[in-house]
Amino acid sequence: MSADDDYVYDEASGEWLPASELAARQAPADTVEVRDAVGNLLSDGDQVTLIKDLQVKGAGQTLKQGTLIKSIRLTGDDQEIDCKYPGIKGLVLRAEFVKKR
Repeated sequence: MSADDDYVYDEASGEWLPASELAARQAPADTVEVRDAVGNLLSDGDQVTLIKDLQVKGAGQTLKQGTLIKSIRLTGDDQEIDCKYPGIKGLVLRAEFVKKR
């Protein structure tokens, strides 16, 4: 520890710790594995296909089975993925209804 270390209060332990030490403590794997309907591991940018027809609330539209969704984004939840689809803003799908392409 050098004299010019920044100290940060850690609420979990109630201690003042060097910023570098606190960052190292908080770094453990917080990653969530998101798997599709058949168990394939999904990641940001993957393409997925719908495995059943889904009614989209608020859009007045039904996405049909076999619809290709390009460039998904993981939300941090173990079952939700953020998607872009023409005509539907803020589309969030559950991973159990998609299959990795």
